[in-house]
Amino acid sequence: MRKNLVGRLLPAAGPTLMPWLAVLRTTPPGPCQAQHWRVAWVGSDALEIAGLLTSAVLVRRSDRRAPLASIATAVLLLVDTWADVMTAGHYVVIPLPPACTLELSLAALCAVVALRPTMVASVQATAVQRMAVHA
Repeated sequence: MRKNLVGRLLPAAGPTLMPWLAVLRTTPPGPCQAQHWRVAWVGSDALEIAGLLTSAVLVRRSDRRAPLASIATAVLLLVDTWADVMTAGHYVVIPLPPACTLELSLAALCAVVALRPTMVASVQATAVQRMAVHA
């Protein structure tokens, strides 16, 4: 029952949001100021660091949750890259190099880990082999 309901709701959710995109596109915002800009950016980067560390620990432990942590981290990195570049204005040359080299590369690595669970299994096999050699 629940699976069937989610299976019907999720495909309907995307098209339902399309009118909102039109509203956002046609309603130009005025100049805006963010009250907690630094907190937002530091918090975003702190979440990325936590995601990278969590993914690394889970991969090293061959935990089956490693792909979930990795894909969540990849999404965080992509959203942060997008936000950095889109909000830079005339100073786009500052966030562009690290965004294109570091953040996108890390997002790709996380996506590979998430989409290739065999990577986690190979780490587990290597750990078992090491243990067998030392036993």
